[in-house]
Amino acid sequence: MSMNNPIPGKDGNQYVPFEERTGGSSVVFFTRDLSEEGLKKIYDRVSGALSGKVAIKLHTGEAEGPNIIPRPWVKALIDARLPEGTIIETNTYYEGSRYTTEAHRKTLEINGWTFCPVDITDSEGVAALPVKGGKWFDEMHVGKNMLNYDSLLVLTHFKGHTMGGFGGSNKNVGIGCADGRIGKAAIHTAVGSKNRWSIAEEELMERITESTKATVDFFAPHVCFVNVMRNMSVSCDCEGPEAEPVVTPDVGIIASLDILAADNACIDLIYSLPEGGGKALIERVETRHGLRQLSYMKELGMGNDRYTLIDVDNGDAVITAAEAVKDIKPGWQPDRYNTFFGRNRRR
Repeated sequence: MSMNNPIPGKDGNQYVPFEERTGGSSVVFFTRDLSEEGLKKIYDRVSGALSGKVAIKLHTGEAEGPNIIPRPWVKALIDARLPEGTIIETNTYYEGSRYTTEAHRKTLEINGWTFCPVDITDSEGVAALPVKGGKWFDEMHVGKNMLNYDSLLVLTHFKGHTMGGFGGSNKNVGIGCADGRIGKAAIHTAVGSKNRWSIAEEELMERITESTKATVDFFAPHVCFVNVMRNMSVSCDCEGPEAEPVVTPDVGIIASLDILAADNACIDLIYSLPEGGGKALIERVETRHGLRQLSYMKELGMGNDRYTLIDVDNGDAVITAAEAVKDIKPGWQPDRYNTFFGRNRRR
């Protein structure tokens, strides 16, 4: 049960090096191949967890957002591997281009998510899922339609976040599956507060994580996680064209059956970037105390922060995060998918 007077944890601004971690270990797959083929290749390493009716949790972005996962990649993956798959989303808590279902549908069309079904899961109401072992929540409200699916592919654009520090699989699920009015309000707003964003730092990270646990527990073991480390602005895709310019170099794609290992591996890769390449994103993570997402997932038994990193580009060699990124130069270079008017719309 949730506690009567819960106290947030500490040290969400303190990075724990890999060698100082204890406990079990999971497998994380890594490829440097940022392409349609790279996405399919790494998806295949974890797709065995999926069966039945598959939901694909994707951040589809505010209108004309510049940094979302390229739509051709997602289309290629769905066409080749998940022809019956459905992208799922929820409406936003803030008033923007995805605040209402009607506006959200228009934004999906603007952003090009028209090649497969998109289920705005809270468009027809909400459902409550239990939060096992939570200290903030006994239950979390999610879009009712999410419960119609058998499996969940969490396909995440890994990047920074204004309040969460970083947005990985945990944020994609915890915020992205909570419904737009009840669930997201419980995460962001203290009871009785006039400030919609009154909850921050460690408490926010813990609330996000408890929300995630409700959804992951619902789908387990039929859930897997893919994080795309490309166009990693310190801003979330919820900021659309107003996102801060990208300065962190692109890294690759990781995948795992363990949500904590997936997100922790991405953080380790950022901290390991040579010549200070990860400086901007590290500063965003630490100033928001975002690392509490990781330590709280571990406390809740959601996964392992130790992992074996498998280099799928090189015969499945076991490598370290530092070895994975050793050849990456500082500074970001746009690829051919960054040639859109408004930084996203085709010319």
